[in-house]
Amino acid sequence: MAFTGNYICTSFKVELLKGVHNFTPVTGNTFKLALYNQNATFNAETTAYTSTNEIAASGTYTAGGVALTPYTPTSANTTAYVDFVDLSLTGVTITTFGALIYNSSAAGNPAVCVLDFGGQRTTTPGGVLNIVFPTDDVTSAIIRVF
Repeated sequence: MAFTGNYICTSFKVELLKGVHNFTPVTGNTFKLALYNQNATFNAETTAYTSTNEIAASGTYTAGGVALTPYTPTSANTTAYVDFVDLSLTGVTITTFGALIYNSSAAGNPAVCVLDFGGQRTTTPGGVLNIVFPTDDVTSAIIRVF
């Protein structure tokens, strides 16, 4: 299996300090989630979106991924965090092993994080694929800066 875990990309951490990413809802950057097959090889060193090994468009899933809706970034104690609204892809016929979240409105489509689904996820033909993000809080949000 090509996916070997969930990672916040190292390049993303540097880009935060350079002001590349803006997670503010409505006025911020556009973040997308692209789905990949078993041949994709992503890890913490992944730097950008690629169409190589991306699954084909199907139903409401489009090539290049689907737009995510971020919650308003916030903090608690000494941790800043942000999460995304869950996705429901409908009318899809998909087999995927993982995903890449990336910033599609920044130059070079920089990677944010790699998501390993822990194995094959397959829909029935014309089915529904739900992507459920963790709770948007200090201990569970998908992106947390300590």
